[in-house]
Amino acid sequence: MTASDPAVERFLLLLATQRAPGTVDAYTRDLADLVAFLDGAASTATVLELEGWLADLRSRELAPSSIARRLAATRSFYKHLVLLGERDDNPASELTPPKRPRKLPRTLSPWEIERLCDAANGVTPRALRDRALVELLYGAGLRVSEAVALERGGADLDAGVVRCIGKGDKERIVPLGREGVEAVRRYLARGRPFLDRRHRPELFLNARGGGLTRAGAFLILRKLAEKASLDPTRVHPHLLRHSFATHLLEGGADLRSVQEMLGHADLSTTELYTHVSDRRRRDTYFEAHPHARNPSPDGPARSR
Repeated sequence: MTASDPAVERFLLLLATQRAPGTVDAYTRDLADLVAFLDGAASTATVLELEGWLADLRSRELAPSSIARRLAATRSFYKHLVLLGERDDNPASELTPPKRPRKLPRTLSPWEIERLCDAANGVTPRALRDRALVELLYGAGLRVSEAVALERGGADLDAGVVRCIGKGDKERIVPLGREGVEAVRRYLARGRPFLDRRHRPELFLNARGGGLTRAGAFLILRKLAEKASLDPTRVHPHLLRHSFATHLLEGGADLRSVQEMLGHADLSTTELYTHVSDRRRRDTYFEAHPHARNPSPDGPARSR
């Protein structure tokens, strides 16, 4: 597909020398749509005409992400014209992209967490490691990158805390509960010494004695999920972090404390978990309350 407008074609030729072919293809499709709507030279379009195009995109029920991408391509095109002196303004800069709905994070239920932990039970060095890993990801809400980078002394078991380095190289201290402390203690005493063939500083080691990688952590959780009869494609390290935050809020923890434990710079990121908690409470209500349950197919319908 071509854009069929001289100014747009020149812009795309320049873009091809700077960006990946996939990006150029996407820009070509997006700007071709603009040219087709305007039925003329896109270089002279007004703000009013672009607003009409935006309304047309919405009327076609395009996804917000698709509309936002087309607006981004359009802004780049007009910015290019301004830099060349062919326009004095960027009319696309005044357009407001649609808000993208924020997806609620998926979580495991407390019962599913217990099944995952039980699947990690064992006395072999790797089984002890896997249980300690699950307990740190869920019990302390660590990111997988923080867990695999954690050094042997990063968990203060006497104090019941974990010291980790998060995003922006910021250190934070997160509490670790009794089960997490015991799991790490067992791993350090009866598991890690048998894996530590290279005298590595990392807390978590792989079977060859090297530091456990992110990919290794993903694989461990997938195998544990299969063993626990959970969907292995659904279970990943960040899911345990989501579950950590949601279960804390459901248990009555305040939002600011959860923010600090997660290491979120912006409180709005943590607030997303309150929606998960609210949704779960609603689901529980409609499943459990006699006057809220859906009517049984064998019994009379109950009016609301």
